[in-house]
Amino acid sequence: MSREPAPHVVSIVYTPRGTTPRRPQGHYTRVPIERVELAEFKGIVGDLRGGAGKRQLNIMSAETLAELRAEGFRTGPGEMGEQIVVSGLDLMALPIGGRFRLGGAVVEVTLPRTGCDRFEMIQGKPKGSVAGRLGVLARVVSGGAVAVGDAVELLPSAG
Repeated sequence: MSREPAPHVVSIVYTPRGTTPRRPQGHYTRVPIERVELAEFKGIVGDLRGGAGKRQLNIMSAETLAELRAEGFRTGPGEMGEQIVVSGLDLMALPIGGRFRLGGAVVEVTLPRTGCDRFEMIQGKPKGSVAGRLGVLARVVSGGAVAVGDAVELLPSAG
């Protein structure tokens, strides 16, 4: 009897502080890494994008990336602008404020992720073609270590 694998972290990428050029032509500056520390209300420790606000993490699903790959998008680690890829969790079904555990950290959905002009330039396709499929933006509400292969667990609503 076949069963779906448990939700888990598939990949992690980040942009190390001090990376130059910061915004190269034709791709995002994302480096694959096996394990990161997420800092409460900051994002990935050592990441250029880290900081306060609603856009601390870009999270996508592996299942959506597979669909986008079949449509001709470049979907290697970080090529869609994502930082963390998870499998087995329907990110787009989560409400704003929905929380889930990534390894030893807890994150909260703050916004659906939309494409931008840079995304269009890098992918060579209109951002409208990925509307509603780019995953979510999230903030870290409880810091901790996250590694590729770690479990992902949907948490009960705080409200």
